Amino acid sequence: MNFDLSESQETVAALAEQVFSGSADADRVAEVERTADRFDRELWAALASSDLLGVAIGEEYGGLGLGMVETALVLREQGRRVAPVPLWPTLVLGAMPIAEFGTQPLRDRWLGAVASGQAVLTGAVSEWGADDAFSPSVNATRLSDGSWELTGSKPAVPGVGVADAVVVPARVVDGDDLAVFVVGLDADGVEVAISETTNRELHGELTLRSVVVDKDAALDGADGRTIVEWMLVRAQTAVAAVALGCCEEATAMAAAYTSQREQFGRPLSTNQGVAMRAADCYIDNDCMRVTLLQAAWLIDEGRSAAEIADAAAVAKWWSADAGQRVVHATQHLHGGMGADIDYPVHRYFLWVKQLENTFGGGSSQLAAIGRALAG
Repeated sequence: MNFDLSESQETVAALAEQVFSGSADADRVAEVERTADRFDRELWAALASSDLLGVAIGEEYGGLGLGMVETALVLREQGRRVAPVPLWPTLVLGAMPIAEFGTQPLRDRWLGAVASGQAVLTGAVSEWGADDAFSPSVNATRLSDGSWELTGSKPAVPGVGVADAVVVPARVVDGDDLAVFVVGLDADGVEVAISETTNRELHGELTLRSVVVDKDAALDGADGRTIVEWMLVRAQTAVAAVALGCCEEATAMAAAYTSQREQFGRPLSTNQGVAMRAADCYIDNDCMRVTLLQAAWLIDEGRSAAEIADAAAVAKWWSADAGQRVVHATQHLHGGMGADIDYPVHRYFLWVKQLENTFGGGSSQLAAIGRALAG
């Protein structure tokens, strides 16, 4: 396989690196963490003016019309800066399914607004209990005029406190079908309860109390189960991309710290144990990178749903399992500084710990891979 990036992909990665490094240094991240909504709106505007919010949105809506690989490269740079913006919820849980399956009114309403930075989207894919995305805890009832009434709740919706709309899978009442809807968060009957997560982001419990949406609010490009599967593999790939960026930057910080910090008259990095542990981090990062790019590339190539699902599960497993090894090692290599919350390396640990269990941790991914192999 050729893992070299194309010229356009390298350009997107370089632009993303420039925007995030210029707008999301450690002091700025700490400042935003102290705000009420934990949302860096200045960075969001910079991403919009650089066309990065439209990386996977069609040119007819003001986007770049690129794919999952380019989106992953942008998210990787977000991870390197642990930048507090709802990027993957907006791009992957919101804009992508609307672009792929949305009615024309939905596309006209939301895609241009996302690309220009005027709208924030998210998706309510997580479920209660066993977290089975195909057993939604929201029920949808079709009304006589063709509209729908939605009732139920969803846990752990990322960025819902600052979002304008949420993509919601639901179970169709009087049947076993699934349907997926775009619900404006200003609609009557919508309630949001905000909670702080491990990495200090704000997620929320979404409750829908007889919320009525019109027939154009339903994604209709495929059956509901297919849409949810489509969303999940892209969400897992996106989470793996952010985790990769976190781990790469944490490793770089540990390398710089141990090269500058001296003990007994020589840098810590000259100790064999330190060098070997840093090398393990490098190897894990490379495995995370290769499996991420494979999953993103298969998505862009339009491979079969089963092949993409397997690759996404492998990438997510590496990000969960190896990601934990990397951030634990980088914390330890920093010694006491790793436990100092005024020092930025702790944020990478918190972010990767949060991402580890988002859309299934290592054990659940291994179970999915095992089922695929057994089948």
